[in-house]
Amino acid sequence: MIVYLDKPATKEEIKSAREEFGIYIKITIDILKGVCTLGGKLHADGKKFLIEKGSKQENIWGGGYDIKSGRIDSQAVINIRPRKMNDSMEILDPVTRKKFLSLVEKFLK
Repeated sequence: MIVYLDKPATKEEIKSAREEFGIYIKITIDILKGVCTLGGKLHADGKKFLIEKGSKQENIWGGGYDIKSGRIDSQAVINIRPRKMNDSMEILDPVTRKKFLSLVEKFLK
């Protein structure tokens, strides 16, 4: 299940987002609008959802949250963007990565 957020997630929303992988939640964030999706099988599912809500692809980045360890990552196939000099699944630009990670922390308080 994909959960759309513009404010911190509730326990119920986190529970719903865990349906696909149990202890890992895929996260897709529009770093400009400050909105997010949790859950889904693929980050592309969250990206599509955000685009349908008016986000632009260039502002959408992906990562995840491991519930067991509490670890946040910034890796997703949707992050591969050779034109933006991001030729990795990891968000390479430190400013973009910092913004992504701070938004993840906001949504998962």
